[in-house]
Amino acid sequence: MVEKVAELGGSSQSTTVVVIGAGPAGLTVANLLRCCGIDCVVLERRSREYVAQRQRAGIVETRAVRMFDSWGLADRVLGGVPYDGILEFRVDGETHLVSDSDGSEGPAARLCPQQILVQRLTANYLAEGGDLRFEVADVSLDGLTTDRPVVRYRAADGVLHTITCSFVAGCDGDHGISRTAVPDGVLTAHAFDHGISWLTVLADSPPPAHPLFAVSPQGFAAHFPRGPHTSRYYLQCPPDDQPDAWPDTRVWDALRSRLADPALVSGPITDREMFRLRSLVHEPMQYGRLFLVGDAAHIISPMGGKGMNLALYDADIFARAVRDFVRDRDDTALRAYSQRALRRVWNDQEFSHWLTRALHDAGDATGSGSYLRGVARARLDRLFTSPTAARGFAEIMTGVDLG
Repeated sequence: MVEKVAELGGSSQSTTVVVIGAGPAGLTVANLLRCCGIDCVVLERRSREYVAQRQRAGIVETRAVRMFDSWGLADRVLGGVPYDGILEFRVDGETHLVSDSDGSEGPAARLCPQQILVQRLTANYLAEGGDLRFEVADVSLDGLTTDRPVVRYRAADGVLHTITCSFVAGCDGDHGISRTAVPDGVLTAHAFDHGISWLTVLADSPPPAHPLFAVSPQGFAAHFPRGPHTSRYYLQCPPDDQPDAWPDTRVWDALRSRLADPALVSGPITDREMFRLRSLVHEPMQYGRLFLVGDAAHIISPMGGKGMNLALYDADIFARAVRDFVRDRDDTALRAYSQRALRRVWNDQEFSHWLTRALHDAGDATGSGSYLRGVARARLDRLFTSPTAARGFAEIMTGVDLG
C-alpha cells in the first residue's frame, strides 16, 4: 500500500514505482504492475478528458494482443474489432492484397484506436484500485542513481507532493520531463529526418475494407479505418507545408487522385494535423533507477504502425523486470532492460525505414530521382510476387518474437 505521511505545506508518500505519463505506455506499465500486486502511482500533466480523446495509432499488432492475453488483460483493455490481417497496396491504381498474418495460432491483431485502448486501460487500472493523478505540474526527479529516487510535483489544487520510490518509469513521450532528468552526455541520440511530411486528416466518412497504402505520381496517400463510420487519411506533403494550405476541397481532390478512387465518399473533417516523418533512438534506455518507456526513448516513422506497439513491448519488459526484483530480489532483467528493448526498437526502426522509403520513393513526387524510384518499385514488386518476401514482411508486421 502507498504510505502517506503529513508534511508541512504538502504531503510525503512512498511507493514502489512512479509512472510519469498516462498514455498507452504508462497505463500499460501501471496495469501490468497491478497484475503483479506491485504498488505504483501514475502522474499525468493533462486532464483525464484530454488523454482519453487523444487520437493516434489504430492497430494493436498480433504480438501485443498476445502479450495482453498472457497477462489476462486482453478482454478487459482491448476494444475495437478483430483485424483480418489483410493490407491493400494500390500502386498506380492497381490493387495488391498482402497478408500480415504469420500463420501462428493465438489471438490476432485488433483495430483499436489509441483513445479506446487508453480509456479501457484507465478504467481497468482505477477499477483495480490504482492511483492515477491528472493535471499535475512542476514534476521533478531526484536521486535517480540511489536506491530511493524522489519525485516531486504540484497537484491541480496547488499543493506540493513528494513521492519516494524504488523505480521511476518515464512514459511521458518525446517532450516530457523524464529524459531531461538524465545528465548531459549519458544518452546517445540517433536521429534521422526522412525529409517527408504528412497531412493527417480524421473524417466522418466510410472506412476502407482493408488498411490502404497508395503510391501514385502525385505522391503517397493512405486510408485507414478508425471506427465503423470514421476514417483516418494521410497525404504526403512538402516538408514545409502548413495545414491551412489544405482546404477541404483540396484534401478530397488529392485523396481521390492518389487513391485512384474518383468515387471516394467525403465527410466532415473533424481533425487535421501536419507532422514530419522522423526517427529517433536514445540509448541506453535507463539511467540509475529511471527507465525510459515508449516515446520517451524512441520515435519511429508511423509507417508500419510500430510506435505504440513498441511502447507496449517496453512496458511488458519493464513490468516483468520489476516483478522479478520485487518477488525474487533478482535484478538481472532490470540491468538488461535497455539491451533487450533496444534490440526490438532497432529491428522495427529498420522495417519502418524500409517501408517508408519503398512507398514514398516509388512515386514521382519525392524528389528522390529515377534510380531510387526504380529500386523502390522493385522492393514492392518482390513483396507482391515472392512468397518468401511476403512471409518475411508478415513476420515483422505481426511482431516477430525476439525474446
